Amino acid sequence: MRQFNSLLKQPELMALNAYTKEAQTAQNIWEMIAPENLAKFSHASAIKNQQFTIVAHSNAVAAKIKLFIPSLLIQLEKQECEVTAIRVKVQVKSSPQAKPKVIKKLSRQASSDLKILAEKLTGTPLGEALARLASKAD
Repeated sequence: MRQFNSLLKQPELMALNAYTKEAQTAQNIWEMIAPENLAKFSHASAIKNQQFTIVAHSNAVAAKIKLFIPSLLIQLEKQECEVTAIRVKVQVKSSPQAKPKVIKKLSRQASSDLKILAEKLTGTPLGEALARLASKAD
């Protein structure tokens, strides 16, 4: 147990813990002052040197945030945050690759049944649609 506690007190982990607390504090402030539609697509990074850093998920969101900077600074002042500037960064989130669509084919039995039904309904829109579907199955 003593070794585990000594591991937790290493300078690297303590610095990481301090950074995490700063980021969480900044995020809590951002959620209080940000318009709801912008808060969904952005997050606060840190407050350092009286500069509040916001990370936007796209250029459009960053542009909107920049339009709100004067009112956001006023709200930060009301929250008693010592911030003189808001910096907006863009960090585009990567989207996962789309899975290829699996093309399902009709069985031979289903195809023949559709052809029989299409012949019975000849001359109707449903009969024509069934005939097209049956022809694609071959």
